[in-house]
Amino acid sequence: MRVVIVGAGNVATVLGRLIRQHGHHILQVVSRAAVSAEILAKELDCNFTDDSSLIDKSADLYLIAVTDTAMAQLDERYSLGDKLVIHTAGSLPKDVLENITTNFGVLYPLQSLRKQNMQLQQDIPLLIDANTVESFEVLRDFAYTISANVTKANDEERLKLHVAAVLVSNFTNHLYALAADYCSKEGADFNLLLPLIEETALRLRNYPPNEMRTGPAIRKDIHTLQKHLHLLLPYPAIHNMYLKMTDSIMNNP
Repeated sequence: MRVVIVGAGNVATVLGRLIRQHGHHILQVVSRAAVSAEILAKELDCNFTDDSSLIDKSADLYLIAVTDTAMAQLDERYSLGDKLVIHTAGSLPKDVLENITTNFGVLYPLQSLRKQNMQLQQDIPLLIDANTVESFEVLRDFAYTISANVTKANDEERLKLHVAAVLVSNFTNHLYALAADYCSKEGADFNLLLPLIEETALRLRNYPPNEMRTGPAIRKDIHTLQKHLHLLLPYPAIHNMYLKMTDSIMNNP
């Protein structure tokens, strides 16, 4: 398919690479940031513009990978008649595109994508939906060319999974950041925790999270909990987080 990509950030870059690697022809990168558009266009071997009024109208599919705020600012310059236009946001409904085209949909990658990661370890889960049967079939066929892990999900289903993704990715990474900061200030080696982090995640491939819980909170080991909290007194943010998480674990057996 002939594709135009609107956006030049992490999602646009990773999906652009996949789209090109799997034989599609990317015509153009469109981004308000001309430098970013040029960098991505050079990698994808296509044209670029920072002027939305100059968007190439000859593509088969338009993939919009911009922030939710930027999505709300799309205007008549993106009017594309009956072209298939899809966005990549998990928290936005598909009909946010209804003023741009009569055929629209969503291709939401349920993965944390970073342009620095040149090699993906596995197929990205893609949640897709569209406003017509015909558009859905085209989008489904396209999605399967870049990933073997494709699932139909409506607006509500995507939003629920988006919430769950924040819990397991963004919130978890915040805990990693707190732990790394604590280790740095206390002269401990955070790298020694990496095998533990990896092992905990890998267990989830075979066992439900509830069965894998360990630690002083689940054991109700008050003596150890008190020692930990004493050590964390100089770190109010971590101390508060430790209390909240401990309470949640102990009261949700």
